[in-house]
This record gives sequence, C-alpha cells and structure tokens, in this order.
Amino acid sequence: GPLETFWERFGRAAGRGHVLLGFDFPIGLPRAYAEHAGIADFVVALEELDERFYNVAGRQDEICLDRPFYPMRPGGRSRQQLLAGLRLTWSDLLRRCDRASATRPEACALFWTLGGQQVGKGAITGWRDLLVPASRAGVDLALWPFHGRLDELLARHRFVVAETYPAEFYRHLGLDLKGGKRSQAVRRSNAAPLLAWAETAGVCLDSVLIDEIEDGFGPGGGDNRFDAAVGLFGMLNVVLGRRPSGEPDDPVVRRIEGWILGQSAS
Repeated sequence: GPLETFWERFGRAAGRGHVLLGFDFPIGLPRAYAEHAGIADFVVALEELDERFYNVAGRQDEICLDRPFYPMRPGGRSRQQLLAGLRLTWSDLLRRCDRASATRPEACALFWTLGGQQVGKGAITGWRDLLVPASRAGVDLALWPFHGRLDELLARHRFVVAETYPAEFYRHLGLDLKGGKRSQAVRRSNAAPLLAWAETAGVCLDSVLIDEIEDGFGPGGGDNRFDAAVGLFGMLNVVLGRRPSGEPDDPVVRRIEGWILGQSAS
C-alpha cells in the first residue's frame, strides 16, 4: 500500500496491540563514516539529514560526506570511485553487524547502490519516506537498539522498528539455500524446515501461507516473498524467546551503527 498511510494501516490492524516491524534495509551508519562526518548519534542525525544526503551521486566528483550514496545508474561506475570520493576503505563502510560471520557472508555496504546485493536505495526510501515522516508526525515509534532493549521497547511503544536480514535468519531456521534462493526448487526444498519451525514454535500458519511455502512461493518474484516469510519467522523466533535479540553492549552499536535482529554479538 501507499507509504503515506503505512503507520495508520498497521496501527489499525494491530488494534490496541503493539507493533514490531522488521525492515530489510540498514538502520544505522558505519562508525568510520560517522566519525568523518561529525555524527555522534544516528537518531539525532536522522532528523537532520537533508535532501542532498539522499540525492544519489551520478558522477564521481559529486561524491562527498554530505552526498555519500553512489551511483545513480550503471555504466563505468566502480566501488573504488565511491571509496575515493569518501576517502574511506570498503571495510570502513561496513558496520560491525555487516561483516561476514561463521554463518553468512558479508553484507553490502550502506552507500553502494548498484547490483542485486545493494541496500542503499532501500535505506534511502526507508529513512526518508518512512522513519523520518513518522517521527515528525509524532508517531509513537522506537528504533531498536538505539532507544533501548527490545523487550522494554515493545512494552512502552506503539511501534518498534528493527533491522532484519533474511540471510542472517536462514541458519537460525535450519534452512539450506545452496543453489540460490531465486530457484523455486531450492525454496520448495526448504518447506519442511519452515513448517517444522512453525510447529515447534507453536506458531499457527494460515492455509494460504502453508500452500505458498510448500510451493516454493511460485516462479516469478518468489524469492522476495520467501525472504519476507523468513524475515517474519526470524523475528518471531526472537520475540518468542527462542533466540536472543543479540545486540552487543557497545555504545557505538547502540548510538551509531545499529544491529541486525537476532545476530549474535560474538
């Protein structure tokens, strides 16, 4: 549905309940970038970022700390141009939670906006068109982990937003994506562990969702629906106490970088 009515629609659907929303885009800034840009608090900075910040650079000479997203379009563009423009390394542009772990590969850097793995344009839409308007409209919204512990936020606020990453949840749920999630056959082969997780977690699934899971979420665009279901299951896994929220006791993470829900700090 339209983003303009997003919060109203979810609030209406929840009745008097509280709402946990998981978004598959970065929520937070890399530490090295924040230091160079003079940012000490992501939540404060989010309110102050202007349209120039969100205007994706089209040329290398347009890249700067105030305009860090690149490139606007493909064709002769490289990561090295982004790094040169920001005077940072690729490692500098990765948050602690973005780095490769024992269970998944490295996530993409926030400011790169090209290719299937890029997350930059999702972050732009999420921050500019969802999170900031909600805050300015007075929506009772908390960002985890910046505003506190997950259980405390869920008890106090109408809406709680967390960053989710389906690739992080694959192992949590016992999935095997060898062959790639874009293959319907691979998605279909993971129906059994998804349904087994729901049964052991005591989660009742709608019959339509069961059919989708068993079918591998169909041929066209099924990988997006698959990841949405995985993201939801991964969130429930944390909410039901089957896995800790995972954020480390690190002031940089809690004030600047943020964290991926359910990812182990170790």
